[in-house]
Amino acid sequence: MKRRDIPSLDDLRAFEAVGRLGSVRAAADDLALTHGAVSRRVSKLSEDIQVSLLEPIGRGVQLTPEGEKLNKLMRSFFEDLADTLEEIRTPIPSKPVLLSCERSVAMHWLIPYLSQFQDTRPDIEINLSVGGGHFDFKRDGITLALRRMDFSVDPRWKVEPLFEEEMGPVMTEKQRELFEQGDYVALSSKTRPDAWRDWLALCPDAKPPREYRFLDHHFLMVESAVNGLGVAICPKVLAINELKKQRLVSPLGFVKDGSYYGLLYESKKPLSSEAAEVKRWLKSLGESLSDD
Repeated sequence: MKRRDIPSLDDLRAFEAVGRLGSVRAAADDLALTHGAVSRRVSKLSEDIQVSLLEPIGRGVQLTPEGEKLNKLMRSFFEDLADTLEEIRTPIPSKPVLLSCERSVAMHWLIPYLSQFQDTRPDIEINLSVGGGHFDFKRDGITLALRRMDFSVDPRWKVEPLFEEEMGPVMTEKQRELFEQGDYVALSSKTRPDAWRDWLALCPDAKPPREYRFLDHHFLMVESAVNGLGVAICPKVLAINELKKQRLVSPLGFVKDGSYYGLLYESKKPLSSEAAEVKRWLKSLGESLSDD
């Protein structure tokens, strides 16, 4: 199809609204048009491309398979168009970089380094948002997200690997002998209930514990280990600073579990110079962790 044969943008916009909102009436309200005007535009679009886009269902309509395919493209197109118009209408001022990070990683790894970054780049403001699970860049105003990559990724997102996940038992020096004898309490997080089982399978020469204890979050597990309540099966990223301060020891080191942490951002939205600098800093931190 030649460019001059592309259907009317008004017709495409009406069709996208019907698909997004699920009804002609809702699309008419959204576009400030009459029900009839929206119906005529969608019908004209079907005639122009000679493809049926809607089919009746009960008292309403639903998209045909061809309609689903076209609507998915149009939704992405109008989102990109809105973002571009906003970008060119408004000068981009320097604004804070909102970094979303899992709570335990923020507490035990990221925050201790933030002051060093702010000392070298006082012109860049980083706002830290802690939390895991599902997020939405646009809805939550997130610039960059740091996550363990154990979930499906939206195809509109860019993922840059930061470091591989490594797991191992950590404990106070006083707990070491109990660990070596197999007379220890194994601390684990409820978010990864199989962590000990998986680690023991990778390290069959290690002695299993006499008891398992599960805590709600990784940061509680690490603090419990620091206070001598047991031996934590801990990601290296959460233990590294406690090891450097010699509050914990890792007599058997850490093993890779096949997963990794990544830095995510919207692929079609260019990063500001401030966000790009934060990204470079995080990648250097990840490289340093891998080398330790």
